[in-house]
Amino acid sequence: MTPHDLPFYIVKPGETDVLMIVTGIFLVLTLLAVGNIYLKLHSLPERMAHKSQKLQFEVVAVLGLISLFTHMHIFWIAGLLLALVDLPDFSTPLSSIAGSVEKIADSSDSGPEETSIAPEQASAPRTKRLEEGGGSHV
Repeated sequence: MTPHDLPFYIVKPGETDVLMIVTGIFLVLTLLAVGNIYLKLHSLPERMAHKSQKLQFEVVAVLGLISLFTHMHIFWIAGLLLALVDLPDFSTPLSSIAGSVEKIADSSDSGPEETSIAPEQASAPRTKRLEEGGGSHV
């Protein structure tokens, strides 16, 4: 009872609908591709900040997660801007200064080293110079 000039996408009863299967596969592949592109774009600030300092990388990663879960794009933009800016490295010089100060503090705690010259012998040349009138230059 069906006309013979039906379009190709209309199938006879009991046959497999090829167009629906092809469309479903295309839809799933497109969904996976768009999701992959979205996640690559979303992780762009993290990948940019990966070569920077550890603290900056962690802050950018947290901003990316916040923007992913809250759908507020301002966090992603802030993370992108933070990833683009190179922050100066303050921790390396400060830790070097702290290490040097610690070494100085450790060496001053040990006290002055004992000398083999008695105090009377150390002051004798100065007394001799003062008696000769050489002045008080030390």
